[in-house]
Order: sequence, then C-alpha cells, then structure tokens
Amino acid sequence: MTVIGIDLGTTNSACGVWTDEGVKLIPNRLGDFLTPSVVGYDDSGKISVGRIAKERLISHSDKTVAVFKRLMGTDHKIEIGSGSYTATELSSLVLRSLKEDAETYLGEPVSRAVISVPAYFNDNQRLATKLAGELAGLKVERLINEPTAAAIAYGLHEKNEGTFLILDMGGGTFDVSILEFFDGVMEVHASAGDNYLGGEDFVDAMLNNILSSENIRKETLSRLQLQTMYMKLESAKRQMDARAENELSFELGDKIVNWKVTEEWFTKVAMPLMLRAKRPIETAIRDARLSPSQINDIVLVGGATRMKLFRSAVAKLFGRFPSCNLDPDLVVTMGAAIQAGLIEKHKGLDEVVLTDVCPYTLGTEVNGPEGAGGGFFLPIIERNTVVPVSIVRSVQTAHDNQTEVAINVYQGEHRRVEKNVFLGSLTAAVPKGPAGQEVIDIRYSYDMNGLLEVDVKVVSTGKKLNKVIEHAAGAMDDATRAASLKKLSALKFHPRDQEENRMLLSRGERIYETSLGEERDYIAHVLAEFDAILERQNQLEIKKARQQLEEVLKKFDNEEWF
Repeated sequence: MTVIGIDLGTTNSACGVWTDEGVKLIPNRLGDFLTPSVVGYDDSGKISVGRIAKERLISHSDKTVAVFKRLMGTDHKIEIGSGSYTATELSSLVLRSLKEDAETYLGEPVSRAVISVPAYFNDNQRLATKLAGELAGLKVERLINEPTAAAIAYGLHEKNEGTFLILDMGGGTFDVSILEFFDGVMEVHASAGDNYLGGEDFVDAMLNNILSSENIRKETLSRLQLQTMYMKLESAKRQMDARAENELSFELGDKIVNWKVTEEWFTKVAMPLMLRAKRPIETAIRDARLSPSQINDIVLVGGATRMKLFRSAVAKLFGRFPSCNLDPDLVVTMGAAIQAGLIEKHKGLDEVVLTDVCPYTLGTEVNGPEGAGGGFFLPIIERNTVVPVSIVRSVQTAHDNQTEVAINVYQGEHRRVEKNVFLGSLTAAVPKGPAGQEVIDIRYSYDMNGLLEVDVKVVSTGKKLNKVIEHAAGAMDDATRAASLKKLSALKFHPRDQEENRMLLSRGERIYETSLGEERDYIAHVLAEFDAILERQNQLEIKKARQQLEEVLKKFDNEEWF
C-alpha cells in the first residue's frame, strides 16, 4: 500500500507521493497544493478544514482556529464554538483531510504516512504528532525532521553532495540544521532552533507596535477587529518586496487608524526577531564544529524565508546568497515524499542512509554542590549526539539510610530541572547505608524515531529496571484515545462536490462584511442569486454560476490569499 509524505505545518500543510516519474505533489479538493492549517465550524455545525475555514477566520473567529501547532504536546484545550479540542485532535482533522485528498488522487485507500516535524520538536511534541496521525487513520511510519526532508529534496533532486545549512522558518517555528550528503549517506551534524519564532511572530510584532503607538490595549478590541487587522498586516508583509510602502486603515475600538507600512518601519519592528533567529544559527555552526566557509550551500525552507529582510540578513551573515531553487513552501513535502518512497523501497530511488541527532540534551535529576539541594540537571546524552546512541552514567545515594532512588528523566538545556521538560521516572530500591555508598548506573538509549529507553542497575545488588518513556504531556491513555477517536469520527466534512461552493460563499460573506454602501448591496444580490441556483441542484448551471461569481468577487477582494 502506498506511503504518502506529509508536511504538517503551522500555517499550511501539504502531501505528496513518490512515483516512477519522481515526486508528485497531491492537490487538495480545491486543486491547491497547500491546505491552510485552519479548522472551524460552519453555520450548520459541520467541521471544515483549509481554505473554507480560513475564509471565516475574520467573520467567525469564535468558531475558527489556526496556529494550533504551537500547542502540540500540551494538554491545552482550544474552544471552537461549543466544542473543545487539543492541538493533537485539531491536527488530526488536517491530516484526515490530506488523507482523503490523497485517496481521491491515487484512487486507493491510504493508511501509511511519513510526517515531517520541526527538528527542534521535543519528545512530547513528536508523540503528539504521531497520535494526530493515528487519530486520522494513518500509521506513521516515520517522523522526519523538516530540515532533513528539505536536504533530501535538494540532495536527491539535484544530485548535489556537500554540507548544507538548512534554514527553515515557517509560520510558527524556526529550525536550523547542518547536514552532509555524500555517497548515499545523509548525515546530520547539528540542529538548533526556536519553536516560537515564525512568520506569525513578525505579523504580531507589526500589530503590537501599531497598538502601542496608538496607546490602544489589545484586550479592548473585538476578535473581529483584531483578526481583520492581522489579515491586513499579513497581506502587507507579503507584498513588501513589490511595494515600497502600503497604506492601511484599521477600525480600532471606536476610532479609525491610518498607518503607512514601509520597509524601514518593518525592519525596525522585526529587528528583535531577526536577532533571535541569529542565535540558533550560531549555535548549530558551533555545535557542528564547522566554520561558515566549510558550508557548501545555504538552503532556505518555509514561506517566511521569502521575506527580503530575512534573505538580506542571511546574505550579510555568510557573505553570499542562499539557494532558493525549490519552492520553499513545498520542499519539505517533496522530501517527505522521497522518504516515503525509500520506505516502500521504490525501484526508482537509490537507497539513502539517514543519520540524525538528538535535538535536546537528555538527562536526570541530581543533587547540586554540597548544601545546594536537589533539582539539578545531569546530562547523559548531549544535544546533537548522533543517534542511535546508548550512554551510561553513574550516580550515588545522597542521604544516609536511603532506601530508594528516584530517577527522573528530563529533556532540555537548563541546569535546573524545573526549566526542562519532564519525560518520566523510575524508582529503584537500594540497601540502607551511608550517603554515597550505593552506586546506580543509569543508561539512556535513544533512536532516530525519538524512542528513549532507560535502564537502571543497582550495582551492589545487581537489580535492574527498564522503562521505555511513553508518558508525556499531551499523551493519551487507551480510554482517552478511544474517546477522542469516537469524538472525531462523529465529525463530518463537507461532501467533496460542495467544497468549491462553500468556499466561494464564505469568501463572499467575508467581502460583504468588509464592504459598505452600494458595493455591499451588490454583493448581497449576487450571493442571493448563487444561493438560489444551488437550491436547484443543476450541476451545469452551478458550474457556470460559480465562474461568474468568482469573477465578481475578484473585483472586490483586496486581500491577498495564499
């Protein structure tokens, strides 16, 4: 059965498949390769995903949600209408939509997938992504790091060998990876990143600067006003390369604010974010023990790397221009599709050996220097260690007459464990004795799929304990998983033959709500006519009317949609 490759993104998602002709990107039900990662309820109470939901972000912000990928791996509940969902459940709806599109395109059932994740996703977030695939009816054959997928697409698509610096900035995350491709081996040397830095943050910075300049508190604005402002600024950001300046008008509270978006202003507003982006680049180069001159190519991935400001900063930092030969929005999807073909052992692909690294340090809790107490972090597997790997460290009892030792497992870089991510724990019984007498060996084993196995041995007794770390925030027990499956199975997508019509009506409603006077009256008239034609259910008549309505709406739609 065919394995598909999926890029599950913060802003947009996409899928593809490897065929005899190479990578084939799979169009969604509207003919687009990119499906917005947006989920919402329509007026009839049905769930919609993608462009239809995105069209309703402004007009129905209480029933529509986006950018939920940032909450993956947490128990945070997101309210949509009368429903409450985790980011895992919402992501599963996006994945299910992509799965259905792939089944229609391929003409066969699809139940296996490779899904990309940010390289800097921790174990909780990776587990949540796997669970989302499971809820969508997919067996996740592998999670592939987004920069690795991009490097595969470049390396195998263009048959290039060398050392690549992959800069991957999408809507919500920024990943930096250094990889080397040689003799059919793709070896990751280092990864770094920021899970809360992406294109969305640049728009937030623009919005917050305007509100601060106008002395307006965000909480005083309605959802509709904020979402309208956000959409206009997003459009202005995307158009910045083509326009020297862009004049916008916002309804903020009870006053109208006119604002001129210029390149100079945007550079000033975005500078703190650019400084944040510089840090993981420097960390990755340092961890890989390379100099910038040893990097053969700099590859940009993700829609946010289209920003002129970002590309100029990268060029200044390295003294040369980065590569953008493949579509930054789709290159990760292409790499995931190639990896899916490798899993299928497709005859058209030469076998590629992938090595990866542990993106975060894994360690345990110990006491600090004498008198400092507990809560300190002892690294066992350092970040950017090539995996699979197995490392053992020894610790001693901390108190006289201690009868047990708690081995608490953490992931992170801070010297205090409370600043890191808790993954699980084991408790080992030890014989009573003076502090420091009993020695406990702790072995961590970590593989490419993010599976962490912990082995504990009490040296004096030879007693052993073993645990595969499965518990994590955002994980589900069997009962919770069954309940989520039941809840999600009850949700209905729009029938495929209604998607285009629903999307067009949603777009028309948005334009109507942002129009005034004669324009609003005219749009109401054409939408009513289209509603009447839909009621007659004549497909030929509907197709002709849909084309006419699209032409009308284009004249009044000032937003730039992607």
